[in-house]
Amino acid sequence: MTREEKATVIEDLTAQLAENSTIYLADISGLDAMNTSDLRRACYKANVKLSVVKNTLLAKAMEASDKEFGELPEVLKGNTSLMFAEVGNAPAKLIKTFRKKADKPLLKGAFVEEAVYIGDENLDTLVSIKSKEEMIGEIITLLQSPAKNVISGLKSGGSKLSGILKTLSEKE
Repeated sequence: MTREEKATVIEDLTAQLAENSTIYLADISGLDAMNTSDLRRACYKANVKLSVVKNTLLAKAMEASDKEFGELPEVLKGNTSLMFAEVGNAPAKLIKTFRKKADKPLLKGAFVEEAVYIGDENLDTLVSIKSKEEMIGEIITLLQSPAKNVISGLKSGGSKLSGILKTLSEKE
């Protein structure tokens, strides 16, 4: 690979790092052709982009990026695959599901919404991360619950003012 080709790859990787807020580093070495094909298919279905990268080029792209990757460049040893996704826990769920039938991929590290996770032991933590949409849904549900209780209480108290006041005083 020439210097120009390497520079182009670093530029492309830097752009990908800048565009994505969910970046996983995984080790898929040792997977046979069938399992690798299954993993790529699962990534496609889960809307996770998977690509194999050279550690030295990825390290340079991380340096060139304006994101703070913390200790993530230190895990760039051996085979490294990059996983990009829009949903923070999608690659973690995919890895966990895939490992039910194979011992790989192993999670080397992840950068999710500006937080850095190092090591495979963080897989369960990453699986439990909620997406923005899930959080908004939970907040809306929590906000609707008290309002529904008050409305149902008002309806059950009757339409008379004394019934409404009694219902409201019981809710305190």
